[in-house]
Amino acid sequence: MSTLMSARAVTGRPVVTLKGDDIAQVKDVVFGAEDDTVRGFTLSGRRLLSGPLRQVLAWQDVYALGPDAVMVRDENALTADNPTKAATGAGGGNVVGAQVISDEGVALGRITDVIIELGDDARARVMGYEIEQSRSVWKRRKRLLLPVPGHTAASGETVVVPGVAMQYTAGDLAGLAEAAHRLSTRLEENR
Repeated sequence: MSTLMSARAVTGRPVVTLKGDDIAQVKDVVFGAEDDTVRGFTLSGRRLLSGPLRQVLAWQDVYALGPDAVMVRDENALTADNPTKAATGAGGGNVVGAQVISDEGVALGRITDVIIELGDDARARVMGYEIEQSRSVWKRRKRLLLPVPGHTAASGETVVVPGVAMQYTAGDLAGLAEAAHRLSTRLEENR
């Protein structure tokens, strides 16, 4: 069974060892541009005036991502290896604030958060985006969840999604999983 959570909810969570040592907190979630998977986390210190840490936490070193903390076996899980290197290829960058445009040229809104799916296979991938809608397209809701159909074209300024994705939006995380499934089925039928 997979679990959905927002990247914003992960930001600020403590990083704790299995011994109970509180060693850092999540600053940012790093995604891979080529396959929309979570690569790891940039970190900051846990003290009041602590800034960003030079160390990072790669996804393969995460023992568990729970509702209250990110668990690691020990402090050796924090490394100088930078997961952002794998995420800076074509289409990499921070998508929060980016404009979402359909492949038909319709502006859908701006990304306010990224929804992560934690799968049974110990992988984490981008399931969708929370977007603030463009009023010209959407009449009712201000916030909606838009499923990501596999890899999408993305830069720091724009994310392009299939036009048909507009028909498969959700208002909550429970509805996003169903919307993503239906969108995936529709795209497969059209191939």
